[in-house]
Amino acid sequence: MKNIAIIGAGMAGITAARTLLKAGHKVTLFEKSLSAGGRMATRSTLLGNFDHGAQYFTVRDPRFELAINTVHGTKELIKPWSVTSVRVLDAHGSVLEAARPPREPHFVAKPGMNALLEHWSKPIPAKHLLMGEQVNTIQVDPKDSKKWLLKTSSKNNKLKNHAGFDHVIMAIPAPQIVELMMQSTPKIQETGFLKTLKQVEMGPCWTLMIAFPQASQPGLAHLGPQWNAAKSTHHRIAWLSRESSKPARGSIERWTIQANTAWSSEHLHDDPSRVTAKLSKGFSELTGIYAEPGRSELHRWLYAKTIKPLGQSFLWDAQLGVGTCGDWHIGHRVEDAFVSGLSLALAI
Repeated sequence: MKNIAIIGAGMAGITAARTLLKAGHKVTLFEKSLSAGGRMATRSTLLGNFDHGAQYFTVRDPRFELAINTVHGTKELIKPWSVTSVRVLDAHGSVLEAARPPREPHFVAKPGMNALLEHWSKPIPAKHLLMGEQVNTIQVDPKDSKKWLLKTSSKNNKLKNHAGFDHVIMAIPAPQIVELMMQSTPKIQETGFLKTLKQVEMGPCWTLMIAFPQASQPGLAHLGPQWNAAKSTHHRIAWLSRESSKPARGSIERWTIQANTAWSSEHLHDDPSRVTAKLSKGFSELTGIYAEPGRSELHRWLYAKTIKPLGQSFLWDAQLGVGTCGDWHIGHRVEDAFVSGLSLALAI
């Protein structure tokens, strides 16, 4: 039995943790956020939930399909999103491509995308599921030079040491792994991962969430267009979806608007109020909805989408006991993260 630390409670980290636990290892999972999910994130508000990270997932890989069909309670959480078509819009909201059914089912978890990973994290003992713990550095354990020590800080800036780990898995975006390795003991850099990881390119994304409670009045089905999801060539916006069209999401009209990578990069450090105004204007141009929302929230993803993947499912240095996993190894999809976490865990 090995004592294994996993940094990051997204799909890759949770999948690796479950697989290693089932194989008889001891696992401690560190997550800087207060809940599991990573980019399968859900924002809860008084007017309803928003999937402000991954909007849906597909099931192409047979191992992912097996997990969904066999992990107890999972099938009850998963629902097909009956979005009849995903439009492709020009900068003015005109449809560039004729509406057609999606090539494959789009699935969501209910009542939010994070529900799947919260469910899958249940086998991890609560005392080993450390939410709100940011790993700041990885050091050699002073009591045993063959083991690792993780230094963390919590939301209240309380510093802690966690020692005695045989292996360390980093299931976070590649740029964050590079930063963590540079802040850690030189021994961690002996893996030779740094040069490889710096080849990965990931882009940011500003995400706007807006709600229109006035659209829930009797006799008013919803505002704006008849479609529920669209990709766009707009110079600011890449994706729009009507959250209230997803199963078990509530009836209040809500939209998630995700900016494209180029615009998000250019305006990465803009004042949030300016970003909100710009994305709101683009939303109105694309949908024809000019009503003032009852609520709006903004989120900035620094590493939202893989632009240039690593090209292999995981990295693993057996001698030092250090590895990496995440969707960015092979792509940017939810099931890419699953495959990466599973492949690394099986290699260990």
